[in-house]
Amino acid sequence: MTRPGPVELPAVHEAWLPREHSLHRPRHGGKQTGALACAAVFFLAPLAGLALGARPAEIENRKLAAFPSPVEGWAFFTDLPAWATDHLVFRGDAISIADGVSRGVFGEPPQLGTRAGSDSPLGTHEGPAPGFDITTIPRVIEGTDGWLYLGDEVAVRCKQDVPTAETMRQIRAVKEGIEASGRDFLLVIAPDKITVEPEHLPQRYPGQDCVRPVTDEFWRLIKEGNLALDLRSEIHRVAESRGVPVYPARDAHWDDIGGLLMARGIAEWLRPGVTKDWVVADGEPWRVPADLPPLIGRTGDIEGRHYSVKPDGVREQARDVPQDFTTPLHLNTTSGPGTYGRKVAMLGDSFTIRAKRYLGAAFGDLTLLHYKQLQEGDRQAAIKMLVDSDVVVFEVAERALVKGNSVLFAPEVVEAMLREMSANPRR
Repeated sequence: MTRPGPVELPAVHEAWLPREHSLHRPRHGGKQTGALACAAVFFLAPLAGLALGARPAEIENRKLAAFPSPVEGWAFFTDLPAWATDHLVFRGDAISIADGVSRGVFGEPPQLGTRAGSDSPLGTHEGPAPGFDITTIPRVIEGTDGWLYLGDEVAVRCKQDVPTAETMRQIRAVKEGIEASGRDFLLVIAPDKITVEPEHLPQRYPGQDCVRPVTDEFWRLIKEGNLALDLRSEIHRVAESRGVPVYPARDAHWDDIGGLLMARGIAEWLRPGVTKDWVVADGEPWRVPADLPPLIGRTGDIEGRHYSVKPDGVREQARDVPQDFTTPLHLNTTSGPGTYGRKVAMLGDSFTIRAKRYLGAAFGDLTLLHYKQLQEGDRQAAIKMLVDSDVVVFEVAERALVKGNSVLFAPEVVEAMLREMSANPRR
């Protein structure tokens, strides 16, 4: 007897099966339509705003997320939300409204500054607890007397990409490699605000147990290895003598005094005593928007002043220079006593901005470039700039070195850089 084969049933959507069937699933048509509509509004609103002439603002201390490339595969979909969020035209206004409601109604700052919404663990000053979630650290930590701190300065201490000891090994390898090519090398570290002005931090804040042990280890190893120019003592001395902090209360970067101290420190390291006759005097005041308030939906300005620098005690040499240094910026308008004349190539970050006018007063042949060009721009051109110099200077923010992710010490960059310098030594 032949057993009948399986019966071929017509394809039926699972929502059309009887409710008693184990594979039945409701269609939720109305909810799905609403969800799709919300998704369309979220992703298409930036495009609509652009079509109407509105432009999103950079309200965080970084560039807006770029539109992901379709050729990136699945990454296109995972990167799309970041682009859509950044390019919401009225995002800044929405953050301001949320901040006002939270403070006015509930008497506390909103949680929009955190990297996630979970509760923030506070430890017992014995280091971060196992599994500590850095997403609980706010982007901005609100301190006393209106002071604000960049949350990333805490987060990088709670979760390092590279251990501090390994970062020191990388720095030493770069230093020895550049010096072996016949060039002088100097690493300048721009201290974090949380390092030099900690007294306004709140009594308790997420991640505080990471800060002291990591910071102490970092600077101890820098000092023991004689690996960098440490400006902390000069910053403290000048801040105390003038009665004004070098880091403004609502900004993550130093003011002109910090830039001046860096320029002077580099010149002194290269040629001790070169700045002994410098005459420095107050110059024009300035006022600009602070960089931290917009991250929590607020606004605010910082004030400072430029300074006059006469390296020989007579001639004014400090002057305004172009702000942009994403392409090589050559400064060569100074000369004479109190200045340094050898060819210097310097890679820096945002802390270099306040130093440019004073670097131009101290160095007769200096080329500046933002080190992000090693990653985002023409790496070969950046390396060529270093190869064509007698002195190589790196300026890096402390937080980048603590985290251990600076492109300056990435293996592929170091290999290419040292290979070119070794092939073209300076005598």
